[in-house]
Amino acid sequence: MDSVGEQCERSICVNNPYLKSMKEDILYHLNLDTVNHDLPEQFGDVKFVCVGGSPLRMKSFIEYIAKELGIADPKGEYPNICEGTDRYAMYKIGPVLSVSHGMGVPSMSIMLHELIKLLYHARCTDVTIIRIGTSGGIGLQPGTVVVTRQSVDTRFRAQFKQMVLGKTVVRRTELDVELAEELLQCGKELGEFKTVIGKTMCTLDFYEGQARMDGAFCSFTEEEKQKYLSEAHAAGVCNIEMESSVFAAMCKLSNIRAAVVCVTLLDRKKGDQMTSSHEVLHNYQQRPQTLVVHHIKKKLNAFKST
Repeated sequence: MDSVGEQCERSICVNNPYLKSMKEDILYHLNLDTVNHDLPEQFGDVKFVCVGGSPLRMKSFIEYIAKELGIADPKGEYPNICEGTDRYAMYKIGPVLSVSHGMGVPSMSIMLHELIKLLYHARCTDVTIIRIGTSGGIGLQPGTVVVTRQSVDTRFRAQFKQMVLGKTVVRRTELDVELAEELLQCGKELGEFKTVIGKTMCTLDFYEGQARMDGAFCSFTEEEKQKYLSEAHAAGVCNIEMESSVFAAMCKLSNIRAAVVCVTLLDRKKGDQMTSSHEVLHNYQQRPQTLVVHHIKKKLNAFKST
């Protein structure tokens, strides 16, 4: 894979020889295709893609970054490019694309397959993809922003397992180290909230899979839960969410610079349910957006000055 990545020189690698023989590629869940849409014209200038679970959150993000980049129209509307499907939402302003990915590994995987093909068909280069979202922290104050160095599974291994033709395929889940450090530096420059860098554990479930005791079922004790979370913390895990492993694996395969930036809504060692007020949680959820927009503005300003 390293040789393929070097040859691509930050072009999008789809690693699928069958795509070239297709007369039309239908990106079904995005409501786009290669025949009825001029993808290079519509998306060829994209340099930054930000993805998050909620369609409403990603719409507010595109409105926010449009204002920050100085290209917002006070009376402007930002139409959902994926209108016609209720699976995902997509918005664009300048070189920035904002896309919802739903909740969990399967939803993220479907969206990424089609997003990566979209960027490939649009002939995009030097693209950075950043997941912005929420998570449960381990030993961190609520509101802390975690920049993921490496996604790990529930046994703290840096890998993503997928069944293909009945066989287990294992893929690595490291993220771009340089990009992670740049984002950490942005957090320090802002100085508005604590930003840390570390491992993120990706699970396939919100309740028992994340050692929660407040689901419909619970098969362990409080003591067992605390022991497990302490082991995760000792292994360098800072937070828990449900998408980072497949995100890291697929972006790595595609030769795309990628990062995960999630705010912690609570310290899982102290509880399972989010008891903060709506206003406090909303403030927390804005923090990854603030950090990522700061990074994008820095990159675009640096590009203009060269």
